[in-house]
Amino acid sequence: MTFAGATPAAGAHPPHPTVNTADTHGGRAMDESFVVLPSAAASMYTFEPPAEAAMGHMGGTGGGHTGGQHTSNASFNATVNVLTRAFEIASSQTQVEQPLCLECMRALSEELDKQMEDVNNDIKAYQSCLDRLDKESAEALSEEDFMREKLKAEEEERKLEAAIKEVEQQKEEIMVQIQDVELKTKDFQELEEKFWHDCNDFKLNLTVHQEDRDGILAKIDVVKAQLELLKRTNVLNDAFHIWHDGDFGTINNFRLGRLPNIPVEWDEINAAWGQACLLLHTMAQYCRLNFSYRIIPMGSYPKVADNKNTYELFGPVNLFWSSRYDKAMTFFLACLKEFAEFANARDRAAKIAPEKCFKLPYKLAIRTRLNLEFLIIIRLLLNL
Repeated sequence: MTFAGATPAAGAHPPHPTVNTADTHGGRAMDESFVVLPSAAASMYTFEPPAEAAMGHMGGTGGGHTGGQHTSNASFNATVNVLTRAFEIASSQTQVEQPLCLECMRALSEELDKQMEDVNNDIKAYQSCLDRLDKESAEALSEEDFMREKLKAEEEERKLEAAIKEVEQQKEEIMVQIQDVELKTKDFQELEEKFWHDCNDFKLNLTVHQEDRDGILAKIDVVKAQLELLKRTNVLNDAFHIWHDGDFGTINNFRLGRLPNIPVEWDEINAAWGQACLLLHTMAQYCRLNFSYRIIPMGSYPKVADNKNTYELFGPVNLFWSSRYDKAMTFFLACLKEFAEFANARDRAAKIAPEKCFKLPYKLAIRTRLNLEFLIIIRLLLNL
C-alpha cells in the first residue's frame, strides 16, 4: 500500500507483503491499493516496521520455510495497521466515521447527487443569463436618446414620488382613523364590561326577588288554605255548643229548664239563658238585623227590653210576681222567630232550593197576652 506524500523515516523500509491467492479480491492484489493523504496527515504518519519484519529482511540464520512464514504474517499485520491508521485520518478529515457501511454510503451518494443536480441547475440559469446578455445590442445610446430616456425616467420618478407622498398622506389619515376607532373600541369595551356587570347584578337581584316572591306566594297559599278552613269553620258552633242532655236542651253544657223530678239549679238555668241571649245578639249584629225587642246579654243576668221597660230573664221567680220574667221569655222567643224569618228570606234571595233554605226544626207559636191559666201551665211544664 502506497501513501502519497508520506516520507519514511531513516533506515525504515516500506513493507512489501507476499502476494498469494488469499490476498487478492477481484483479480487485484492488496498491495496495489493506495490512499491519497493530505500533506498535513502524511506528515503525522510515520511507519515503523515491526522487529519481526526487520529480521525477515535481514535474512537471519534460521531462514527457510519458518522465516518466510514469519515474514508473511508481519507484512499482513503491518498492512492492517496501515489501513486502520488511514481510516482514522479519513475520519478526522471528513468528520464522518470511516469506513462507511453500505446504507450510509448509499445515503451519502444520494445527497451528493442532489447537490450536484442543484449546482447544474444554477449553471444552466447563469448560462441562460449570459446568452441573453450576449444577444442584447451592445451599441451605446446617442446623446439625444439618452437625454430623452433620462427625462422620461425623471418624470416617472416625480410621478412615483407624488404617488408615494399621497399614499403616505392617506396612511397618516388612516392611522388617525385607526386611533379614533381604537378609542371608540376601548369605550365600547368599557361599556360592554359595565353592561355585563349590571346584567349580572340585575340577575342576582332578580334571583333574590324571585326567591322572595316564591316565599311570599307560598305564604299566601298557606294563608289562603287557612282562610278557606276558617270560612268553612263556624265560630258560633265552637263558641256556643248547642246539644241536649236527656229531656233538656243545653248550650255549652248548661241545661235550660227544669222538671219536677229533676230540679235544675237556677244558676245553671240563668247561665243557659245568658249564653242563649249572647248567641242571638251576636248573630243579629253579624247580620246587621234589628229586632223588635232589644236583647241585653249580661252574663247570667240577661235582660230583654221594649220601648218602655226592661225585663229580667233570670230567676228565681215566684208564682205571683213573675210577669216580668214571662215577658222576657216571650220577647226572646219573638226575636228568635224574627231571626229565623230573616235567614229564610236571605236564602230564598240567594236562589237556594226551598228545601235547603233555613228554617227552625219546630214551629213557634207566641202569644203576647197570656192569661193566668196559661202561665200556670208554662210554669208547671218548666217546674219554675
